Amino acid sequence: MTTWFITGASRGLGRELTEQALDRGDRVAATLRRPEQLDDLAWRHGDRLWRRALDVTDTEQIEQVLAAAFTELGHIDVLVSNAGLGVFGAAEDLSDEQVRGVIETNLTGSIQLARRAVPRLREQGGGVFVQLSSMGGHITFPGFAIYHATKWGVEGYFEALAKEVEPFGIRTVLVEPGRVRTSFYEAADRIPVSEPYRGGPADQPAPVVEEMVGSQSGVARSIVEAATSPEPPLRLLLNSDAYEAVTDAARGRLTAWEAQRDIAYAADAEHAPA
Repeated sequence: MTTWFITGASRGLGRELTEQALDRGDRVAATLRRPEQLDDLAWRHGDRLWRRALDVTDTEQIEQVLAAAFTELGHIDVLVSNAGLGVFGAAEDLSDEQVRGVIETNLTGSIQLARRAVPRLREQGGGVFVQLSSMGGHITFPGFAIYHATKWGVEGYFEALAKEVEPFGIRTVLVEPGRVRTSFYEAADRIPVSEPYRGGPADQPAPVVEEMVGSQSGVARSIVEAATSPEPPLRLLLNSDAYEAVTDAARGRLTAWEAQRDIAYAADAEHAPA
């Protein structure tokens, strides 16, 4: 039986992961701002569901909840850092509070969770840390800049962290889905663009969730399979739209970099002032 620790378990992918893990017969430490939102799962699965209130922007609370989970459950095999939010709107139009909220939830909260989980995973001899990223950690869309900033940050942080903690038996998985039919888009704030941006690239209609190719249950199943496999991958690119967009972007960047090879090498030389 695998024991999971999942943040953001109230809705969307976090809820789906919680349900699939419980249906497998696993134990889940589910964290969310309002634990009563999982009363139905508690009724069905009993003490295999452990619940605590957690706001990942509260570092002290992260420490307290992790300590309680490891103490009461004894061993956690997979931690899933899933809590996140988004704001649609031109970068200039977002308020300071909105910028701070997305960064503190998506990036700082993920970093602080990992920093406090790693010593406990090391002490127990290893484990798997699953970090929800996005195809938006490799590509960008106008009107979603602050979300992309956090996911590109997540990619860099966890790629470096993975190399640091692998000697302790800790594996890190960056999950990079495309557009998935979840409640994420309904929960995201939408800021009307200001006059200079009207009719421009940032002035886009809201995504139509029903038309997205990504399946919430399919993404969750892939995460469960990867996290419980003998060799979890560093990156898990999921959904056909993510595969096409990210691989196209990577090829385009490589072509652009190769065209600049001579310029790059020329910068090695000392430059004599005129």
